[in-house]
Amino acid sequence: MVGVENWDWETGEKVIAVGPWKQTYRWVEEYQVSPDGEKIAAVVNQDEGEFRICVNGKPWEGVFDKAWYLRFAPDGRLTALVSEMGEWTVAVDGSLWENKFGYVWNSLFSRDGRHIAVAFQQDMRYGMALDDVCWPSLFVNLSHASLSPDGRRAAASVQLEALQEGQIHRFQEGTYSVADNGQPWENRFVNVWRIAHGSDGRLAAEVRINLYEYTIAVDGQCWDKTFETVWEPVANPVTGAVVAPVRRGGQWELYQDGSRLWDGGFVQLWHQKFSASGDTLAAIVALSFGKWTVAVDGRPWPVSFGDLMTDLSISDDGVHTAALGKDGDTWRVVVDGGIWSNAFDMAWKPVFSPGGEHVAVKVEKGGGYTLAVDDHLWSETAEALFDPVFNSDGSKLLVKALQGGKYHRRVVPVTELTG
Repeated sequence: MVGVENWDWETGEKVIAVGPWKQTYRWVEEYQVSPDGEKIAAVVNQDEGEFRICVNGKPWEGVFDKAWYLRFAPDGRLTALVSEMGEWTVAVDGSLWENKFGYVWNSLFSRDGRHIAVAFQQDMRYGMALDDVCWPSLFVNLSHASLSPDGRRAAASVQLEALQEGQIHRFQEGTYSVADNGQPWENRFVNVWRIAHGSDGRLAAEVRINLYEYTIAVDGQCWDKTFETVWEPVANPVTGAVVAPVRRGGQWELYQDGSRLWDGGFVQLWHQKFSASGDTLAAIVALSFGKWTVAVDGRPWPVSFGDLMTDLSISDDGVHTAALGKDGDTWRVVVDGGIWSNAFDMAWKPVFSPGGEHVAVKVEKGGGYTLAVDDHLWSETAEALFDPVFNSDGSKLLVKALQGGKYHRRVVPVTELTG
């Protein structure tokens, strides 16, 4: 988390009343809370076609035709997509970008929050804008917008030319590519989907090269092998090596830079994730139909779930792995292959402390929201709860909750939550 060591970690509580907002405005949309927990914000409506952004009870100066997709950047700046006089743009802490668009969506942030990118439509052409600078070229269509972790490269899957009805041969020849900061790859494909940014500057994407063959393209060049289909690639955060699940011979296998990485295959394999050091690689897999688990460096956990597994998380040091499993209406937290004793109506992505010794999970149980830390339940419930954050040494937890019409920012010793 950006700048976590500089946040206020004094044990205690700060309270902001949000109940009066609903008396002041016609309606209040979903609350957003800053990473450090110091600010709570929402899009509010004060009259027909009049929207504002309210932060800690004080509105921005601007009044908009419409405002949506309110998000805090990792550095704490508040962003929204807003419309004035029928034109859309990006608002950052109340200041508007100079560029205006027919429509704008999907705000993306660099890891440190200093860079912001969006996808936009202008005169029925599509592109991306990075820090208020638009791509020099626009395209027939655009999807799977992405931003590199350092915020220097905005990329997306783009359609290079329009097709008329019945032009099947043109479709099969390929009209899609990847645009990197607005510059498309030379090679064209039948389809292009999700994109991965490598630490070495390379771009990888899942591509369809004809009606029947799929592969991974890196900087426009395809792997030597083709497959029945492929899933989203990811890049090793240190080496830049590209890893993707591929389907071959009726099974899913994990490949790295065009060669098989893990031995054996699975009925399903996806959502692979590297540790920050790049030394550990885990993925959600199915050993057989309805038998979902997690494989770490190719080795499956000894437990499985019938409905699904999701929200895979790895500790910073790569030693510990956690995920959520679901059977029927019940959600469970699994850490290193061990299932917590508590069961939940809903659960969200597990959060590791920096050293990996603690795990915190936002959960829903009995109609309220609470926290589970190392399989211990917080004694309180809330109407809304936001992602928990550990301090640098993992001894304290930042708890951000809505309770009784008030927003509470609490810094709590982990021992108080775990007993």
